[in-house]
Amino acid sequence: MQNIPLFRWIKLGIASVVFLLWVIWVGNFWLLLLYPLLFDTYITKKIPWDFWKKTKDGKKPSAFIEWADALIFALFAVYMINIFLFQNYKIPTSSLEKSLLVGDHLFVSKVSYGPRMPNTPIAFPLVQNTFPITNSKSYTDWPHWDYKRLKGFGDVKRDDIVVFNFPAGDTVPFRQTNPDYYNLTMELGKSQVLRNKQLLPKQPFSSDWHRNHYLMNIGRQVIDSDPGTFGDVLYRPVDRRDNYVKRCVAIPGDVFEIRSNQIYINGEAVENPKDIQHNYNIETDGTVLNDRFYERLGIAKADQSGIPPKYYLPLTEEMAEKVKAMSFIKSIEIEEELADGTGFQAFPFSSSYNWTRDNFGPLKMPEAGATVDLNINNLVIYERIITAYEGNELKVKNNQIYINGELASSYTFKMNYYFMLGDNRHKSADSRYWGFVPEDHIVGKPILVWLSLNKDKGFPASIRWNRFFKIVHK
Repeated sequence: MQNIPLFRWIKLGIASVVFLLWVIWVGNFWLLLLYPLLFDTYITKKIPWDFWKKTKDGKKPSAFIEWADALIFALFAVYMINIFLFQNYKIPTSSLEKSLLVGDHLFVSKVSYGPRMPNTPIAFPLVQNTFPITNSKSYTDWPHWDYKRLKGFGDVKRDDIVVFNFPAGDTVPFRQTNPDYYNLTMELGKSQVLRNKQLLPKQPFSSDWHRNHYLMNIGRQVIDSDPGTFGDVLYRPVDRRDNYVKRCVAIPGDVFEIRSNQIYINGEAVENPKDIQHNYNIETDGTVLNDRFYERLGIAKADQSGIPPKYYLPLTEEMAEKVKAMSFIKSIEIEEELADGTGFQAFPFSSSYNWTRDNFGPLKMPEAGATVDLNINNLVIYERIITAYEGNELKVKNNQIYINGELASSYTFKMNYYFMLGDNRHKSADSRYWGFVPEDHIVGKPILVWLSLNKDKGFPASIRWNRFFKIVHK
């Protein structure tokens, strides 16, 4: 011990401080039992950590061994960075245009809200749930850790752009992931009943909860009987569900409402994001809108729809004013779905709540520790919270609700819940269609665009140089 160089003691001291701070952050002091291994790495060197690199004749290991050693270290480092610090995320859809663009690559900070300990700790880094090409799982189901979030710099705030795991992505037909499994089973059930009225029960449904479950059961049978179309039905733990990015428009305790496309929180109209978009019905005098028109307004090909002379395009208010001023525009009008039962119904898909994409709520956001009265009508709102997110068993008998075998007239929430919307309001699959986002699904906060590629253009014209290292603002 006396012959050990000073610099090795200094390196041990630095590593020890980092290790101790990490243990305190994680909050598991059993990890201190690993300290002798750290001490051995720098000082005693009794354990031959590099045994697999040593050759019998003592020669330098081959280049393959050296590369393998570097690769293993790199993968481990990336895995730890992804868990505790940040990860990369690519914007796949236009739900946040023009705030964030399709093809933006983001650095997502895990420490902004506190990193989660993984539910599935044994997983391949850089892959969310499935290996490309082989389409096989990139993680193991065992061991499985319960939800735990480490201390972060703050909490999710209203208007934050947030990356989260898709709540309805717990059950996935492998060959058809959009729409989500629950909306898909509902739609399949409806179509089967329309084709065959004999599938309807002889007695009318006693509640929308019963109707929804009946239709979903029919839809499940369709999916299970046609693996060629839908594939195997998979279950994914929380941290292996697909990543989504949206804007948080309501936090726990808020009363959220949309009236004619305007969001209200606790009865007060909120300031809209600068680049919020809605769909507009546009009619020209016969002029065909060309690529130059779309490029000037920055409308991606995926969002270009309509048959001349009528078009259906997402626009900001500023863009709409520009279009309105064009000489060949005959009419331009924002689209709105009224809450009168005629529009496409939104969550919770119940006649008791005739909510639509543009007229929604009022709905109070569940808050940890708060209690809500339960009945057969509002059960459609809270069922997934009670069962899928908070792990209870729920049954309904004679319109009475039983939770974990006990008659229940109320429920106390264990977690906080959020409401997430896209800024491209009419082109976003968000909380209006699948409900609340639980706190254990929150991944992190985008802080920086480090690369942006326009998929509508070829390389190198596809590179959006002006978006490099762009800070993500509210």
